[in-house]
Amino acid sequence: MLRISATKTVAILLALFFGMYLAVPNLLSSEQREAVSQAAPGWIPGFLVPDQAVVLGLDLQGGSHVLLQVDTAELVRNEATQIRDQVRNLLRETRTPLEGGIRISNRTVELRIPDEAARERMLPRLRDLSEPLADAAFGQPGSSTLTIEEQDDGLIRLTLTEAALAERINRALAQSIEVLRRRIDALGTTEPNIQRQGADRILVQVPGLQDPERLKALLGETAQLEFRFLANPGDTDTVRMPLREAGDEPVDVERRVIVGGEDLIDAQPSFDQQSNQPIVTFRFNVSGAQRFGEATTRNVGRQLAIVLDEAVISAPRVQSPITGGSGQISGDFTVQEVNDLAVLLRSGALPATLTIVEERTVGPGLGADSIYAGTMAAIVGAVLVVVFMIAAYGFFGVMATVALAVNMTMLFGLLSALGATLTLPGIAGIVLTLGMAVDSNVLIYERVREEERIGRSAVQALDTGFSRALGTILDANITTLIAAGILFFLGTGPVRGFAVTLSLGIVTTVFTAFTLTRLMIATWFRVMRPKQLAMN
Repeated sequence: MLRISATKTVAILLALFFGMYLAVPNLLSSEQREAVSQAAPGWIPGFLVPDQAVVLGLDLQGGSHVLLQVDTAELVRNEATQIRDQVRNLLRETRTPLEGGIRISNRTVELRIPDEAARERMLPRLRDLSEPLADAAFGQPGSSTLTIEEQDDGLIRLTLTEAALAERINRALAQSIEVLRRRIDALGTTEPNIQRQGADRILVQVPGLQDPERLKALLGETAQLEFRFLANPGDTDTVRMPLREAGDEPVDVERRVIVGGEDLIDAQPSFDQQSNQPIVTFRFNVSGAQRFGEATTRNVGRQLAIVLDEAVISAPRVQSPITGGSGQISGDFTVQEVNDLAVLLRSGALPATLTIVEERTVGPGLGADSIYAGTMAAIVGAVLVVVFMIAAYGFFGVMATVALAVNMTMLFGLLSALGATLTLPGIAGIVLTLGMAVDSNVLIYERVREEERIGRSAVQALDTGFSRALGTILDANITTLIAAGILFFLGTGPVRGFAVTLSLGIVTTVFTAFTLTRLMIATWFRVMRPKQLAMN
């Protein structure tokens, strides 16, 4: 075990150098890291450029914490409204006589068809509206989205099933998380934590963001964009909407939507070349550009209503046909409002309204206190470990201390390379790694002592001690790695951060405590040729 080939020695030293090289950015400021990134030649792979440091979590650098809840009542209303519209289209296509109107009650749509023959013709068409839900376990068709109930007096009830409602909520949560992630990433923040919590809630944590009001404004906006025309005098199919400015009177807007936000492919903040006012430029896809061009060609001179979340944010007059598929949104905007509006439009609309149920801001002072407490705990733990190892094993304890320092450096290098977020539980994982790393050295050294006691020579004691301790070290660390893996896959937030730090610490511990320590001892033994081992 003490005979290490030159190839293995070079490989070990290269691994040590690379791990420590990755940790270098943690010693640089953000400006210095950016300068290094810009100065690096383009032919060097990105992972070889030391420009990424460990990211501090919300509890260490402060930031904003917001808990959002999906408005399930609105989801139910929207789904019921879609069912009603589909039923209305079927009635219109089949010219089926209807007694009264179509009523919506919670998640049930009711209609009355008194004519039995017409009802029999209509029922198969209504059943076609029900789609089978996919069985998540086996990928097979599951229950239907609708239950259809028929009564003798001609009343028909179409009810959204519980399974369908749960599926709609899950889909809305997944879409909302993706939209929120795009919005927050556009703010330029680092490593936001966005995750589902419970049945209908989303947790958003943004480290380093000290402007909770701006975050709430971005998260709370549904961002449902529509292009309509202001109503002409005498129009009946209209809806009254408020203007963006609170003091302005509401205006009548045509109910018909020309183009929706789903046809928007880009939106960017800009400045008007003539007035130098902040504006948002937008661009449609081919379908949206065609519809927008046709509508503006037929309505030159009319005011176009740009509607965001049921409020008119701008009402420019169409001076000429807009056929290029692009345009601009102008108004009395500030630069930040234009930036935020562009972010909202680019990110897409939320599938449902999100209500803020909890919010808090962690100040940088509290984060600094957490860093100080965690750092002091790590320093005290490290000092006590070093004192114990040197007192117990003398020079061998010094080598274990060197391996421990390299272990910590490599751990920070791996965390930096992965862009991991370090939280207080992560610091706890680092402190635990300290103890585990020394434990591996203790296993090796005590095994060597036992071999010396039974009369083996120094070289035999070292060789046998390392070889027999390896199995024990691997068993202990693999079982801990399994536990860390379970924590990662079943845990959330800080728990996963602890699991990541602990897992990486296990990898670096096995490498440094066995491989590096063995290389140092083998090198020392070849140079010094001791007759006895210098263990206390």
